[in-house]
Amino acid sequence: MALAPREVSHRKVEGSMEEQNTAGTTGQPESGATGQPATENANPNMKWYIIHTYSGFERKVKESLESRVQAFGLQDKIGKVLIPTEAVTEVRGGKKYTVERMFYPGYVLVEMDMDDHVWHVVKSTPRVTGFVGTGQQPTPLSEEEVQHIVYRVSEAKDKPKLKVKFEKNETVRITEGPFASFTGVVDEVNDDRETLKVMVTIFGRSTPVELEFNQVEKTA
Repeated sequence: MALAPREVSHRKVEGSMEEQNTAGTTGQPESGATGQPATENANPNMKWYIIHTYSGFERKVKESLESRVQAFGLQDKIGKVLIPTEAVTEVRGGKKYTVERMFYPGYVLVEMDMDDHVWHVVKSTPRVTGFVGTGQQPTPLSEEEVQHIVYRVSEAKDKPKLKVKFEKNETVRITEGPFASFTGVVDEVNDDRETLKVMVTIFGRSTPVELEFNQVEKTA
């Protein structure tokens, strides 16, 4: 399978990617993350590859490629088509909305039993610019990378990230728990755990209270 150098990008697998449904990015109140972890295809020769697309056309590429699979009868050669996304919870007007945000715009994962015909069908899909790989051939993801993808799909589905930034010395209002309606000052921020240590005045004394991001809101 001779590929022209311009059709092959350097391999850039930096982290994992996630499956997503073809729903748009418009947030829906408390909808939760979409997508399910990848499952094994009946064809044992299926491997995961990454294709590069025009940024902003990932969903169109997914839909087009799935239609081409049906049209060319390649269901046994091309499996799942996934877009790397994560669920993010935003607060707008006092309401929480969950939206999908792409990890790596311009990249789509495709499960394939690669051969010349499959390569041409995928490569000729509108708005596909090439495969990610090394040398002159597309490079499949390793088993470790595939497992990492499944893990992150499940994690993002179960616990959407909250898209809000808090800073030390910022005043916040507690919205949930025994201290609901209290205001306090942020003393520590842990972005990885999505928790805050808030200093709350209780009975005239400043007391540290640990809260999750979704238990507080900005006062301004």
